[in-house]
Amino acid sequence: MQNFDYCTPTRLLFGKGVVSKLPEVLAPLGRKVLLTYGGGSIKKMGLYQKVKELLKDFEIVELSGIQPNPKYDPSVLDGVRLCKENGVEVILAVGGGSVLDCSKAIAAGACYDGDPWDLITGKVQTVKALPMVDILTLAATGSEYDTYGVISRTDTNDKIGYGHKLLYPVCSFLDPTYTFTVSKWQTAAGCADAMNHIMEQYFTGETTLMNDGFCESILKSLMVNGPKCLENPEDYTARAEMMFCCTLACNGIVAQGNSRSGWPCHGIEHALSGYYDITHGVGLAIITPHWMRYILSEKTLDRFVKYGVNVFGIDASLDKWEIAREAIDATAAFFASMGIPMTLREVGIDDSRIGEMARHIAETEGLEEAWVPLFEKDIAAILTASL
Repeated sequence: MQNFDYCTPTRLLFGKGVVSKLPEVLAPLGRKVLLTYGGGSIKKMGLYQKVKELLKDFEIVELSGIQPNPKYDPSVLDGVRLCKENGVEVILAVGGGSVLDCSKAIAAGACYDGDPWDLITGKVQTVKALPMVDILTLAATGSEYDTYGVISRTDTNDKIGYGHKLLYPVCSFLDPTYTFTVSKWQTAAGCADAMNHIMEQYFTGETTLMNDGFCESILKSLMVNGPKCLENPEDYTARAEMMFCCTLACNGIVAQGNSRSGWPCHGIEHALSGYYDITHGVGLAIITPHWMRYILSEKTLDRFVKYGVNVFGIDASLDKWEIAREAIDATAAFFASMGIPMTLREVGIDDSRIGEMARHIAETEGLEEAWVPLFEKDIAAILTASL
C-alpha cells in the first residue's frame, strides 16, 4: 500500500431543498458574488430565480454562457476581468462540471496579476484563490468534490487539467431534483464519465481490497442507476445514487494507497475534445474499450479477470483470457446500450489528424508513465482502432 496525503475540505449538502441554506453558507465568505452558469437550463428549471431570491441581500455579478469543454477565451478571461473590476469576494457556480471547472480557473486567475494561463499550465504556482461554492445540476465529472478542472484553449487545441488544493469548493449543494431535466445524451455521457473515472483508478498495478470494493460497487451502481435515469428521468432514488457515485468517483478517495495509474483514457480524450470539441464522456466511452483491448497482456490479465468476475458476474471458472475479453466486450456493450456512439467517425472524427493528435498527446499528457506506458505509436494505434 502506497503512502498518501489526503484531505477533502469540501462540505457536501445533499438532498431535496438543501439550496435554502445558500445564504448562510455564502455570508461568511463575502457579499460580492460572481454567479457563473452555462446556457438557459437553470432559468428554465427555475433555479436561477430561486438563487436570485435567496441572494437578494448580496451584490451579484453574472457570467453566463460557459460552454461544455469550458474555454479559456472568452469564459475564463471574462470571469477574471469581472472579478477584478467588481471586487468579487466569492464565486457561486451553478451548473455541471464545465461551469465548475471554469469557475475554479477564474477563482485562481482573479488573484493573479499575470496571464491566468500561467497558472493553468503550471508555469506559475497558484498561491491564492477566491472561495467557490457550487450548486450542481449535472452528475458526471465530480468537480464538486475535487480540486481539479479542465480548461480548453481553442487557438492551440490544448485541453489541460488544472488542480490545486486552494481550488476545492468550500461547499457543494447536491439536490438530485436539479438533474431531472438533464437530457438523455448528457445523462448517458455523465454516467460514462464517472465510470471511466473509476476505471482509471482501478486499472493499476498495486491496489487494496478495500479500494477494489469501493470501485466495483460504484461501477455496479452506475450500471444499474444510469439506465434507470434514462428510463425515468424523475426517478429520485436513481438520480440521487448516480449523483453521489459521480461525486465520489473523482476526488481520489477510492484510490488512496493505490499505485499511480496515469489516467491514460483521459489523456487521450483530452485531445479529442480539444481538437473536435466533442462531449467528454462520449469520447471516454469510445476510447476506453479500445484502450482495454490494447493493454490486455500477461501483465494486466489478472486485473481484467477480477473486473470481469466482480463487476459483470462472469463465471470465474472460465479461461482467464476468455473472462478478460468478455469483460471488455461487456463494457463496450453497456456504453452502447446507453445510446452512446461507439466509434470516432460517428462523432465526426476521421483519420486525417490521428498522427497529429497522437503526437500532441505523447508530448503533453505524460502517458509514458502510465500503468501500461503509452508512446506516440501506441496512442495512434488506439485512436485508429477507435475509428
